[in-house]
Amino acid sequence: MTLIADILMIAGALGAAFYCLVLSRRLRRFSDLEKGVGGAVAVLSMQVDDMTKTLQKAQASASQSAQRLTELTERAEDAARRLELMLASLHDLPEAPTARAEPMADAEPKPEPVREEPAPSIFSTRRIRETAA
Repeated sequence: MTLIADILMIAGALGAAFYCLVLSRRLRRFSDLEKGVGGAVAVLSMQVDDMTKTLQKAQASASQSAQRLTELTERAEDAARRLELMLASLHDLPEAPTARAEPMADAEPKPEPVREEPAPSIFSTRRIRETAA
């Protein structure tokens, strides 16, 4: 009976050793840096670092854009205030007289004066000016 118990104990020990060997191989593949979960964790860690850097750059850029937009908005409001002031000051000015006088219905049209002397040409006035100087 002790012999059977020893054989069963040796078989159990060999079974446990084989089970441990299988588990260690699976664990090694699981934590392999190239193919397993360890590799996936390493890649994800690098991606998180890259995303953090990109996020910081985007935040800095957004902050600069917001500051520039605020400055431009203030300038636009300033210009709008000045335009409103100019427009208000234009309302205070008296109306300018009209350039055309409306013709009276009863009045006769005036004849244009006739010139008897021809106007001097451009070239002759130049010569006159050059000789006078």
